[in-house]
Amino acid sequence: MKENLHNEREPVQTCNFVSRNHGKHGEKLEERACMRNFETKIQELKTSVLTEVSRLTWEDRTQTGILDIPEKIIPGPGASLRCCIYKERAIINSRVKLAMGGDKANPCVVEVLPIACDECPVTEITVGDSCRGCLATRCVHACPKDAISIVNHRAHIDHDKCVTCGRCVNACQYSAIVKTQRPCEKGCPAGAISMGPDKKASIDINKCISCGNCVYQCPFGAIQDKSWIMDAIQMLRGSEHWGYKTYAVIAPSIAGQFAPAKYGQVVAGLKALGFSGVAEVALGADMVADRESDELAEKGILTSSCCPGFVGYVKKKYPQLDKYISHTPSPMVMIGLYLKEKEPDAKVIFIGPCVAKKKEFQLGRTMNAIDCVLTYEELYALFESKDIDLTQLEEAPLDEASPFGRNFARSGGVTQAVAQVMKEKGVDFDLKPVPCSGIAECEMALLKLKLGKLEGNFIEGMACDGGCVQGAGCLVRSPRNRMDVEKHAKQADGRTILQAVAASRGEQPKQEAAKTEAPKAEAKPAAKAPAKPEAAPAK
Repeated sequence: MKENLHNEREPVQTCNFVSRNHGKHGEKLEERACMRNFETKIQELKTSVLTEVSRLTWEDRTQTGILDIPEKIIPGPGASLRCCIYKERAIINSRVKLAMGGDKANPCVVEVLPIACDECPVTEITVGDSCRGCLATRCVHACPKDAISIVNHRAHIDHDKCVTCGRCVNACQYSAIVKTQRPCEKGCPAGAISMGPDKKASIDINKCISCGNCVYQCPFGAIQDKSWIMDAIQMLRGSEHWGYKTYAVIAPSIAGQFAPAKYGQVVAGLKALGFSGVAEVALGADMVADRESDELAEKGILTSSCCPGFVGYVKKKYPQLDKYISHTPSPMVMIGLYLKEKEPDAKVIFIGPCVAKKKEFQLGRTMNAIDCVLTYEELYALFESKDIDLTQLEEAPLDEASPFGRNFARSGGVTQAVAQVMKEKGVDFDLKPVPCSGIAECEMALLKLKLGKLEGNFIEGMACDGGCVQGAGCLVRSPRNRMDVEKHAKQADGRTILQAVAASRGEQPKQEAAKTEAPKAEAKPAAKAPAKPEAAPAK
């Protein structure tokens, strides 16, 4: 993998934020430019808030320092983003609250910042200059509310009657009628966002699947996911005081997210934060493939359970199909159970690209295997808060999973792993997979399953287009993410899925019934049981 991988990606905006380190009394000690460029100003502001909250938490100064964060980030004297500096700071203050856990009474893991949600036009249908005042008047006939009339040879919309159904938009042959929709509303795959009476975005908890796409789509950063970053820091601080171990389990989509830093340097950075050890969620993916293949062969038809956004969509939109969801826990839960079986008192923190994982954790669907969930954005803030430069660290080894487990991060990876493990076991099953990338494809497959017209027996559901590689919590969302994951998979030891699972148990794998087709790797000795994550003192 090239060290300068980040520079090969799509152009990003320059980061102008300056990280400030403060002493015990708040005096400024130094200034240093942040480690990376950000894709948007919103991401820059979000991570800067998370960094400052993290820094105060490490120093046990949250009670005295929280109120100073808005002025640190927006020093003034004039406004640069909003109408006035006071509004800018008020918005930062709202972001600080979400960084500290948000509204405990709100069950959503994403929240609307009312003070920031005021710049977008209200969703409405308008007539443009392309209207020719045609004789057909298909728009008039298509409107179910008689909201359209012809005035001075042009279509006119009575917005008091209009319900923004969009039928006139589809009917106009000149594309003269346009539906202006807010990005958050348009980008929500579950249709959970609407405009409230105050013209601000409102999230319907009964429809929301916590995918986080609205967080990414909002051009003003008015929607943000709650953070448990303070909880994570307290666990790390507590491990040193109380003697328990805290493990980081990292999703395979982390490949390339912290470029130009290498994968091994990220692992080393996690240990520098104080984690006792680091484990691959990809190993949990191997465990899932092993169990899910057996479940599919037994039941005959199944949907995957790896993506909480997809699972949430099935449960809310198609509850009658709940019986088809695999009972196998997600890779995150599997690796957590694996670690806690060895050390019941350990704390396990999942780090990945997924906002929906926070909901999976919040709902208690992790079987007490996971104690906290963070995104890559939050991990970056942790590194910044401790002034850890990943590129200067010596790489730490971490190679437990099969190439197939690492490929779970991209669309089609689960299907390939299930097919592979069936081949390794010699299972005689006619697998007919239906890989679905994004909710739109999931919707089509689920509808066919409901109607009994699905031409397949295994639905691989991914809420994000392209899979986890495009999760809302990614530092970088790019088509290159898939290639980064595939390169990361090829760098895994050449072990099969069954070898990886057996090694995790300290066993030798049973003889495979057929030759496997695992991606070739450099010739290495037979896989040994991965050692328990090494303990490393906090730096």
